[in-house]
Formats: sequence, structure tokens, C-alpha cells
Amino acid sequence: MAIAIKDRGKEWEAGAQAISGQLGKTIQRLRKAYNLSLSELAEQSGVAKSIISQIERNETNPTLATIWRLSQALDVSIERFLASSDEEPFIEETRAAATPILVSDDGKVRLAIVGWIKTVEWLQWYDVTAEPGGVLEAEGHQRGSVECLTVQTGEFEVEAGEETRRAGPGDTLRYRCDRNHVVRCVSGKPGRATMVCILKAAVME
Repeated sequence: MAIAIKDRGKEWEAGAQAISGQLGKTIQRLRKAYNLSLSELAEQSGVAKSIISQIERNETNPTLATIWRLSQALDVSIERFLASSDEEPFIEETRAAATPILVSDDGKVRLAIVGWIKTVEWLQWYDVTAEPGGVLEAEGHQRGSVECLTVQTGEFEVEAGEETRRAGPGDTLRYRCDRNHVVRCVSGKPGRATMVCILKAAVME
């Protein structure tokens, strides 16, 4: 394992130099998304506030160790942290046949993962289809997470903590999902909805 990590380290160092122009923007965007000040990120990462400021302004090329500390503090994998967006196509597609599907324990609720893999650490969204009576039981996500369920067809019920609410076509339910929660299709016909999960939502801190 140690050998593999050492080899990958060389690749990460090369990648860090190649994307120095994007790294600062990425760190600043994530820091603001998590509602962190420079001082707070410095405290959590162990990287000096002045160094983080220089990185965000693209005035310095950080070492791999610095990038590792910042990626850990921002809860982002280092591989994605070093990914450059400049070299990627403007249009990216995923065909229906290649879209990952999650299925509830009762087999009646299906979640097509339509969200972008690059945002999975803080933003996830799904196309939800459910048979009548279908139940999706989920354990709590990380603290501060909020889920939004917008119903397109049918009727859904959400149970989060002590609260239970229903929603029909065009309605949206927003609820804390950092505790066990349940989504049910309570109509007599199939239902469809869009589910968006915001991890570490600032409004819940």
C-alpha cells in the first residue's frame, strides 16, 4: 500500500503544477460554500492563513502536503481537488443506460443518480420513481445536511424526526436529513420526484 501511495504522490505533484491556475479558485469556492473564513480554514487545516490567501490569489504553488491538509479540512478527495476543469469538454453527457440506479429495500422506489460526480461531496441529486406504497428508508447523512423533494406526479410523504408532511405535484418538501428519514409514495398510482441533497448546508449550522 505504501508503494502505491508513493507512486500516486508523484502524479499528484505533477497535477498540482498543471492546474495551479484553477486550484486557488477551487479552494475559495469550497471555503465559501462551507461558510468558512480564512482564519477558520487555517485552524481546521493547520495551514497558515497567509498561505491560504496566497493560494486563493494564485500567488504561490502549494506543496502536496499543503494540498492534502486543505483537502482534508474541506472534506474533498485529493484526486478531485487536483482535477482541472479547463481541459474538460463544456458538454458532458451520461446516457440513460449508463445512469447508476439505487433501489429501496422493498424494490418499489428507484433513484437514478443524475447528479454530477464532481459535486457529490456537497451536492447530490436524483430522479425518483416510485410504485404505490413504495418506501425509501435512509440513515442520517452528515450533520447539517438538508434534502429537498419536489414532486412531479403522484403524492409523497416525508417523515423526518417527529415531523411528517405530504406533497403533491408541484410541491416541494425540505427537511433535515442528518437523522433517519423516510420517503413514501402514498398515492394510488406511481409517483415521480426530484430529490436534491445539500451536504453541510450552511442554513442548518
